[in-house]
Amino acid sequence: MIAYFYQHPILIGLVALLLALGAMPIVVRIAKAKHLVVRPNKRTSHTGEVPNIGGLGICFAFLMTYLVFEFDQIPQSQFMLIGLFAIVVVGLVDDILVLSPLSKLICELLAGIAMIAFSDIRLTNLHGLFGIESIGIVPSYILSFFVLVAIINAINLIDGVDGLASGLGILYCSFFALYFFLIGQEPWAILAMCLIGPLLVFFIYNVFGGTARKIFMGDSGSLLLGYIITAFVFRFCELNAAHEVPEALACSAAPAVAICVLGIPIYDTIRVSLTRIKHHKSPFLPDKNHIHHLLLRTGMNHLQTTCILIVVSILSILLGIVGRHWNMWLLVGCDWAFLTGLLFILWRVLDKQQKKNA
Repeated sequence: MIAYFYQHPILIGLVALLLALGAMPIVVRIAKAKHLVVRPNKRTSHTGEVPNIGGLGICFAFLMTYLVFEFDQIPQSQFMLIGLFAIVVVGLVDDILVLSPLSKLICELLAGIAMIAFSDIRLTNLHGLFGIESIGIVPSYILSFFVLVAIINAINLIDGVDGLASGLGILYCSFFALYFFLIGQEPWAILAMCLIGPLLVFFIYNVFGGTARKIFMGDSGSLLLGYIITAFVFRFCELNAAHEVPEALACSAAPAVAICVLGIPIYDTIRVSLTRIKHHKSPFLPDKNHIHHLLLRTGMNHLQTTCILIVVSILSILLGIVGRHWNMWLLVGCDWAFLTGLLFILWRVLDKQQKKNA
């Protein structure tokens, strides 16, 4: 039976989905009973009190499925799972008490130690960038921690409208699940499938839940998602650096391909941070200048905004696949030129609306 599931990883995702279907209503009830909710404020657009610990339901279904189907992998993945549990706890504490950016950063780095130092899941190669291939252990740790924090916070910041973070998470996990399965890395493909099912259930509750079942992912969910996606990115880059991938599926520009895959959150985080710095504001200060906020200003609703950004992300991924053997600077430049062009069009639309309203 287990062997059959291994041959059809999509069934493992289905098991995770069923577990999430059972867990999510319980999480909603507990959150409402314990008043673990978000009330409407100037930065939100929802009405009523909405539970904000959806990450717990995602985490439960993900871990239970993984432990059932990958029990023999626990000795190799135990430290990463410890780090995963730690990052979920950090997110939960932030959802309830609101941590300072510095405290949150320190906790992210501590959780990263489990993945990077103890599980040895890290970046060890620059793939020829600046003429450098392999790098020493100290630069490897520095680079890996930087990338970990960057991806976690990029995913965290993109979680601003219904269905966006979970929708992008489903897309990213599907890409890595398919890639790992095609190259014979079944344990990693299964890890991704274990997350797709719970994310799909959360997406339904978050977007179509109505007043009774609606729930937010919260930092417990977005940090978990960023943490696991970082592990996928590290493994994706390292397998290609070590030439352990069939030639037809190899990506000589793997880091640039990964940037294309995560194009929307990475590009938007850099753009917003630079804009805040330009206006002499802290890059950690929240505002409503993210790409999803701009789309909402055009009159789109949350679901329309989410769908558009998912379509743009698919196009960005396709560009990464097409250019997987290009020069890395060229590939990233083309991807960001594409995103900048779309952003320019969006600005023009907003300018026209503003002039029309004036």
